[in-house]
Amino acid sequence: MKEGLRKRAPIIWGFAAALGVTAGFEWWMGRSLFGPDGKPGLWEGNIWSSECSQRLADAYSFSHIGHGLLFFGLLWLFARRVPIRFRFLIAVLAEAGWEMLENSPIIINRYREATMALGYSGDSILNSLSDILMMCLGFFLAWRLPLWASVMLFVAMEVGCVLWVRDNLTLNVIMLVHPVEAIKAWQMGGRL
Repeated sequence: MKEGLRKRAPIIWGFAAALGVTAGFEWWMGRSLFGPDGKPGLWEGNIWSSECSQRLADAYSFSHIGHGLLFFGLLWLFARRVPIRFRFLIAVLAEAGWEMLENSPIIINRYREATMALGYSGDSILNSLSDILMMCLGFFLAWRLPLWASVMLFVAMEVGCVLWVRDNLTLNVIMLVHPVEAIKAWQMGGRL
């Protein structure tokens, strides 16, 4: 028992540190703990609401589950000899790094100018930490599910989100890296 806990201690501390550094960095950048209204909430399903990316979970939580599936796959391909606990920590650190970058002025402004997120003001700290936990869920699912099930889950989330909110991880990456006006117009659904 003690041996297992000793092996996991660096991962537990690393995980806690990643969450703490992310929260502290975002607090330092002026991010709100619960969003502009100062009230915690569990779910915001309307991507056009000012509460999107402020609550514990939202439609974009599925993208972060997708991050976990992808991180697991990439780390399995390129670092499969690394023990799973360290691959998990690498994924957590990558997601925490993304959350800090995503909530920096450079990425917030990029979202506003290149994507359908015209009024995007960044995530609340609660939402950022939840996004990291959603990535952990995706990583865990990919670790436990057969490959075909992980692929089907990823595809189902991508297709489901496109049908539901006209956005998903794939479109988000495309629009951040190389915006396509036709995609933006379709996503806006007449809101331009």
